[in-house]
Amino acid sequence: MFTLRQLRFLIALADELNFSRAAEICFVTQPTLSAGIQELEAQLGVTLFERTRRSVMLTEVGSQIVARARRLLVDAEDIRVLAQAHSNPFEGDLRLGVIPTIGPYLIPQTLPDIRKTFPKLRLFLREELTESLIDGLHSGRLDLILIALPFETGSLSIEPLFEDGYQLATPPGSPATPGKGSETLLTSGHLMLLEKGHCLQRHALEAYPGKISNQQDDFAATSLPTLIAMVSEGLGITLLPNLAVEAGVVAKGQVQLTDLPDACPRQIVLAWRSGSARAEVFQRLGEVLRGARPRPE
Repeated sequence: MFTLRQLRFLIALADELNFSRAAEICFVTQPTLSAGIQELEAQLGVTLFERTRRSVMLTEVGSQIVARARRLLVDAEDIRVLAQAHSNPFEGDLRLGVIPTIGPYLIPQTLPDIRKTFPKLRLFLREELTESLIDGLHSGRLDLILIALPFETGSLSIEPLFEDGYQLATPPGSPATPGKGSETLLTSGHLMLLEKGHCLQRHALEAYPGKISNQQDDFAATSLPTLIAMVSEGLGITLLPNLAVEAGVVAKGQVQLTDLPDACPRQIVLAWRSGSARAEVFQRLGEVLRGARPRPE
């Protein structure tokens, strides 16, 4: 019968389509990985990969088996975690995925409290976009993710943390706009946002549902610091989440900030696979993150 080790070889090769890189990921030699794949094919009686001198490709049946192998490894990991949780769920490794518009502005400030609360827990952080984080959670690559809603999360368990509103960033020295409403401010200049794929782009547009649009289609940034730099040069305006502003993403005098108290906030949450044996740990971590959120000075 095939082993979990062989399934890990299978998934690594399916992801990389390169024997050398797959072997590195599995911390084995290339001949060892190749032999493991050949043994698996012999045991199953099917060809999983088409091999040439220049390429490696999954066969149709190989793709179907890989999908089931991923689920098997997730279940196997859950068994290991369940056994560990029975003895002490607050020990061991925790793989936390975070979106880029939250991680740098929340985790550094809360890390001392996390270490104090979970002294025997080793936290491994992975920064990715929301869709990738959810995929990583379902595949078992991640244990827990820190994301912003609204976003479709399916059957995941959700622990709400806090709401995160917005401030309008305009070039330094912009004329004062007393009495102007938020929507007027937002339409007074070229609105620049993060590129598609960042949930903050959609969240920013939904701050005033149906009333604002991304007016500048010739530019999209990959990070908040890039957006701020563009605004500071007078190239447009943008929306910044309060969380990032409170954490000091904007240097003094770099841009001019205006509160937007009537903007619909995004919802910061933790999410994990329903039925996880470490739900108690995740909920406790949520309490720590809520209590240690950075506040404006």
